[in-house]
Amino acid sequence: MHNLKEFLDEKVVQYNQAGFIENDPVSIPHQYSKKEDIEITGFFAAILAWGQRKTIINKCKELFQMMDHAPYDFLIHHQEQDLKPFLNFKHRTFNDIDTLYFIHFLSWFYKNHRSLEEAFLLGWKEGNEAMEPILKSFHDFFFHLPEAPQRTRKHIATPARKAACKRINMYLRWMVRKDDLGVDFGIWNRIHPSQLICPCDLHVDRVGRKLGLITRKQTDWLTAIELTERLREFDPKDPVKYDFALFGLGIEEKF
Repeated sequence: MHNLKEFLDEKVVQYNQAGFIENDPVSIPHQYSKKEDIEITGFFAAILAWGQRKTIINKCKELFQMMDHAPYDFLIHHQEQDLKPFLNFKHRTFNDIDTLYFIHFLSWFYKNHRSLEEAFLLGWKEGNEAMEPILKSFHDFFFHLPEAPQRTRKHIATPARKAACKRINMYLRWMVRKDDLGVDFGIWNRIHPSQLICPCDLHVDRVGRKLGLITRKQTDWLTAIELTERLREFDPKDPVKYDFALFGLGIEEKF
């Protein structure tokens, strides 16, 4: 156990550094300086993060080019005719219907609220059990507008469907985790880094199992919880820093 913590701590140092940014979807929000732009671009980049990282990054660049690289400004001020280019946007199963609803929701939201963090605080409570109600409430809130298409619901995971919620947990890591090394932004303050759940993607899942951090057969919400509980034993205040170690071991070292 002690040796495993030492090993993973070394890997965190190796991978949680600025060089990690360029080839990762987190590079997209790093192209912006305004808080709202970081939140918006980070949200899209996380939701679109499946498939090859290079493709994800290119698709995000394509999307924000349509917003003249000023997404917050676009969401607040666009006219209906400005939405036409988005009819051609598609990434995997995320299509124009999904894109237009995301724009519609975020446009409505930012006209009424200052930060997307507020949308995640609806289910917030103290303690390490906080993330399940946070994610359930966020999902329900995101789709509460009457225009919400049924098909789009699959693009925001929720523990209510037993999903591991990889992408949304990754987004929360970016926004919440305080990172002196400049990868994660740490621009949200109400949700604590200790409450975050480790994003359980293919590489993290595989490496976690090899290291004996995961025992569940399937990969679902309870798997993400199990992994995070183990990581909290190594660092209760910042368990998801080990996401860098597990992901790096998986994707860079084919561990």
